[in-house]
Amino acid sequence: MSTTEDSTSSPASNESPVNGIPLLPLRDVVVYPQIVQPLFVGRPKSIKALEAAMATDKKVLLVAQKNAADDDPGTADLYQIGTIATILQLIRLPDGTVKVLVEGLDRAKIKSVSYGEDFAAAQATVLNPEEPDEKEADALVRSLLAQFDHYVQLSKKIPPEVMSSISSIDEAGRQVDTIASHMSLQLAEKQNLLELAGLTARIEHLMALIESEIDLFAVEKRIRG
Repeated sequence: MSTTEDSTSSPASNESPVNGIPLLPLRDVVVYPQIVQPLFVGRPKSIKALEAAMATDKKVLLVAQKNAADDDPGTADLYQIGTIATILQLIRLPDGTVKVLVEGLDRAKIKSVSYGEDFAAAQATVLNPEEPDEKEADALVRSLLAQFDHYVQLSKKIPPEVMSSISSIDEAGRQVDTIASHMSLQLAEKQNLLELAGLTARIEHLMALIESEIDLFAVEKRIRG
């Protein structure tokens, strides 16, 4: 078994270590904490990683790979921030692939990866950022929700009922990540939002992205006119 180490320093006090968690590279997908998402898995090592997780605590580290065409990504081919998730359901399909339903739990940073014959396992740390003042967070989230509502009205891709669903969520971080999961963004932008662990920074960046998308809608409308 070979091991690739990360050169970063030891975990800070607000980080929790996770040892030997099965690693699942993802193509063109970023899964956020608190989000339930189906995944289709076909690579033998990825299936083995899921089987290992199912045999223990059903926890797996989901990490997006930088190049979707890479069939056997190494540590350098993966983003270093991913999401620890729990497997809710695993279904084996007739063609040999697996459909798995996962629920994101926490953001986590890879510290090292051990490559076995069957699958890769990671040493990682859970990222637990300090949260902003509750009143400040409430004000930021209200502004974000109003802006996202405008985006939903202009977009033809998001069902209107998504807004009511998001508004009913009572945890600010989950609201923000849910909005991010519904945005039509490039992989690099989705990954960037995952890496912004601090709530304030994530809201501000997401609002800038939504504003840019709204401006784009306005330009497209003028062109059609």
